[in-house]
Amino acid sequence: MVLDKLGSALKGGITKISNAIFIDKKLIDGIVKDIQKSLIEADVNIELVFALSQKIKKLAYDETIKGIDKKEQLVKLIHDEINLLLGEKKELKLPKKASIMFLGLYGVGKTTTIAKLGLYYSKRGRKVALLGLDTQRPAAMDQLEQMAEKAKLPAFIDKKEKDPIKIIKQHEKELKDYDLVLIDTAGRDGLNKELIKEIEKLNKKLKPDFRILVMSADIGQTAKTQADEFQKALSIDGVIITRMDGTSKAGGALTACAETKAPVFFIGVGEQIHEIETFNPETFIQRLLGMGDLASLLEHVKSATDEKQQQRIEDRMKEGKFTLLDLYGQLEQMNKMGSMDKMLGMIPGMSAAKLPKDVLAKQEGKMKHWKNAISSMTEEEIENPEILEKQTSRIKRIAHGSGTTTTEIRELLKQYKMIKEMMGMQSGLAEGKIDQKMMQKMARKMKGKVRI
Repeated sequence: MVLDKLGSALKGGITKISNAIFIDKKLIDGIVKDIQKSLIEADVNIELVFALSQKIKKLAYDETIKGIDKKEQLVKLIHDEINLLLGEKKELKLPKKASIMFLGLYGVGKTTTIAKLGLYYSKRGRKVALLGLDTQRPAAMDQLEQMAEKAKLPAFIDKKEKDPIKIIKQHEKELKDYDLVLIDTAGRDGLNKELIKEIEKLNKKLKPDFRILVMSADIGQTAKTQADEFQKALSIDGVIITRMDGTSKAGGALTACAETKAPVFFIGVGEQIHEIETFNPETFIQRLLGMGDLASLLEHVKSATDEKQQQRIEDRMKEGKFTLLDLYGQLEQMNKMGSMDKMLGMIPGMSAAKLPKDVLAKQEGKMKHWKNAISSMTEEEIENPEILEKQTSRIKRIAHGSGTTTTEIRELLKQYKMIKEMMGMQSGLAEGKIDQKMMQKMARKMKGKVRI
């Protein structure tokens, strides 16, 4: 997870406070030092770090507050102040018909983000279209077209036209059939006069309901300057921060947006098309502290799963016809949801399990082998896996044809009944009918029954 060191420092500090018999100067100085170091490494403004440090010390050294009450107040102070650094939650509330114009400099992942957001809203019942108006960057239209295909969304573009206003006029009538239009615009190396002039012109013509700035997390504290400049040039409604999973500067970008009062609506948390989530400072902190984030997990499941295929599998399960082919489809869905360590980090209680990364990677590799094995089976074997347990010659043939071992095939068959039960739980999860207790039950099954 992003900001691992910050999360570890916060968890460590809270644990030390909770377990301490006395709150003395040495303890507090050590905790403050760890939190300071992790915040600075996350590229948070040094003045903000210093202000937080002073607040912790002031409360800790207050002689009028005693014992357990002081511990509770210190833990709450740390939680609340980190929350304050990240800003308030603000949802992007769309009317029935809406258009969003996306702004941003070169290389921030704007086009990819548009496709991700398009998929996000299409999974939630919106009829979405993408409009390509970036006539400056070579292959920008090609990229939007390719990303739209991945998201299974229509892209309205013109690869030859260099005037974005003409492209708008060309597709104006068709776009009226959609209730959400996401608009890709040109970027530059910097916010210069040419870019300002173009986005002002497009804004006047399109009259979008929202103007969203896309920024990469790796710019850190520079996000503050960039948000300010775009706000002055063209009043922006909010921000999407990309590449949150791949930089140590993410804390700087998040806190910089909070300082400028530019709400962060979404964050990009991976390379896959569904890996975008709404930004909620409260649940973000919960994840940092190892408390999980069921809301974000539900978002991931909803964005990654194919609803028609999921319904087909659910219907077959009700009829008692769940086969290895259905398992193959389920493994495909699980792969789309991202790495196991990322998913486990969202399950309450599992982020603290500290499963080694090599163990998680081994399990992911095992899933790939299972898929290869299923691909090498006959239709009869897929529909009736029980016959494999009786005929070892079939197992040897499958192992040879799939590049796996007979041990892996037997393990797949052994785990089949347990995975079938877990898939029933996942069906409930995809519909949002699963609570924290059920999630913890699923976590125990993954940890205790899946041999890794």
